[in-house]
Amino acid sequence: MNARIRRQSDTSKSAGRSEDYHDYQDVPRVITAFARDHAAGSYNVPHSHPRGQLLYASKGLMKVSSDNGIWFIPPQRGLWIPAGIVHDQAMLTETWIRTIYVSPKQARQFGSRVKVVEIDTLLRELILALMEQPMLYPLSVANRSIVALILHKLQHSRSVPIEIPWPRDRRLVSICERIIAAPADAQTIEQWSKIAGASSRTLIRLFIKETGITYRQWTQQVRLAHALIMLEAGKPINRIAEELGFDSPSAFSAMFRRIVGTAPRDYLKRA
Repeated sequence: MNARIRRQSDTSKSAGRSEDYHDYQDVPRVITAFARDHAAGSYNVPHSHPRGQLLYASKGLMKVSSDNGIWFIPPQRGLWIPAGIVHDQAMLTETWIRTIYVSPKQARQFGSRVKVVEIDTLLRELILALMEQPMLYPLSVANRSIVALILHKLQHSRSVPIEIPWPRDRRLVSICERIIAAPADAQTIEQWSKIAGASSRTLIRLFIKETGITYRQWTQQVRLAHALIMLEAGKPINRIAEELGFDSPSAFSAMFRRIVGTAPRDYLKRA
């Protein structure tokens, strides 16, 4: 089995590409572009890269986790992951990974925190254009321009606050895991305190200390993440609002617009 996989990898590399992300880490280029398609349910175990990574999929929805947070990434967004950050990837739908790796020196300018960035039409096309080149692409004027434009776009791309900070305290973890599994669960912090074995005051303090946001803000982030999954699947807005426990579609739309910066219908049109 290993020999067969190795032969497939060697064949890809001889054609100028590889489906092993390790092969892209030491290529003498400022940016390398990696492509691989995954079936729904695929999972990449926790790993890290010596390069900075813009994790992007031109199709599908990913759930990415690290020790500090969880992110749901649709095709309109990318996830900037600094070098050395351990993370995993779960493909919630059929997913076409089209990711780029940035050399450590150039990656420093994009910060040391994981963050979601907007992928507009130009950045998407630049990434896909680099995918058409071999792994060790020629340093032509056109390719140098593509690389320079990608770096410029990354420097100026809007960061989107779609993050679910993850706590370490076991009491909070037990609560958060249950909310992730059932985001419409509208229990109050007082109700959770009876389940977690800690006072509501303690839980309120711990949420801010360990996630940086309040319990209410955290639950909104979870609902937003699930809303993105449902929008990607084509569910109507009134159904999404109902399944996530909102009082009305307008209440859901108001929350979505406040965090994402656009209404759900406009988000779908852009998608």
